[in-house]
Amino acid sequence: MSETALRDVLAPHVDKGPLPGAVGLVARGDRAEVVAVGHADAEGTTPLARDSVFRIASLTKPVTAAAVMILVDEGRLALDAPIGHWLPELAAPDVVRDPAGPVEDVVPAVRPITVEDLLTFRAGWGFPADFSLPAVQPVFALMDPQAPQRVPEPDTWLAALGRVPLLHQPGEAWLYNTCSDIQGVLISRVTGRSLPDFLAERIFEPLGMRDTGFEVPAASRPRFTSAYVPTAEGGAERVDTPDGQWSSAPAFPSGAGGLVSTVDDWWAFARMLLDGGGPVLSAESVRLMTTDHLSAAQRAASELFTLGSGWGFGGSVDVERREPWNVPGRYGWVGGSGTAAHLTPSTGTVTILLTQLALTGPSPLPPVMRDFWAYTA
Repeated sequence: MSETALRDVLAPHVDKGPLPGAVGLVARGDRAEVVAVGHADAEGTTPLARDSVFRIASLTKPVTAAAVMILVDEGRLALDAPIGHWLPELAAPDVVRDPAGPVEDVVPAVRPITVEDLLTFRAGWGFPADFSLPAVQPVFALMDPQAPQRVPEPDTWLAALGRVPLLHQPGEAWLYNTCSDIQGVLISRVTGRSLPDFLAERIFEPLGMRDTGFEVPAASRPRFTSAYVPTAEGGAERVDTPDGQWSSAPAFPSGAGGLVSTVDDWWAFARMLLDGGGPVLSAESVRLMTTDHLSAAQRAASELFTLGSGWGFGGSVDVERREPWNVPGRYGWVGGSGTAAHLTPSTGTVTILLTQLALTGPSPLPPVMRDFWAYTA
């Protein structure tokens, strides 16, 4: 492998459009190939660079899970603890009697939701493979995947969520996304600090993640990319600029998808996990984060999102060699803004791809991502 070879993988996807650019990293140990191709905007005015800042969307989820595990390491949380102690709005949820039935037909939850339920995405709130289910619509109404900055402040959001019935009983089914946002509010309630402040002090500063956060300061905006969504005609429509939504602090810091970062910052986070957690986490917390916790039936039901992989805390865990890049134990995730980051403990490999063209859905994944992973296999 070489940077020239990596460039040859990424450049054709940028040259033919509508992808404005891409930054890719493939690392083993302290050695990394890093390539930046294309531009930060569709007009081609600002070339991408290694330190370009991207909206990383759901690559936020492993970071939020790590923050929860810091509190577990310190004894301030326990995995089997009911979350209602800190989040009373969610202490006694109702559950729809039939996931495909009316939202009003509910029964009480058979047990409290635990911290581990949140980490494994089995609390009962979130997105299933069938987005049309009536009980899913209230959850959609509480979030905006293209604009997490527009979500109301945490207490208001949590109170509204508490009025939405669970789609499944706690522990029963894997459902996507919402549990990471609940984790973010939980961290704030337990620590008495904002999620941005806690992440900065306990993760970003110790790991030197200088460009990671929930807003982009003015001095860094020349390195910040624009954000695009694909159009039906095969083009790209800009939905945010460097001076747009991330130019100020959000009312709701989304633990599911609100961070911006750089390829080197997320590499620092991945190296921490590969190195056993120091100086952020215990080795046991890293083991729990990177171990699959789902049953075979739960993995099968989450196929639309996880493509056959399992789920640890905050990210997927490969359990079989379905594709050449699926190495058992490979941990990481994909961001809807066009990002992906994984680490493979058995080989010490880290792979990160950052683009600014959003995905069209959970699957199929864009060709640039599949070609990048094939190169890294």
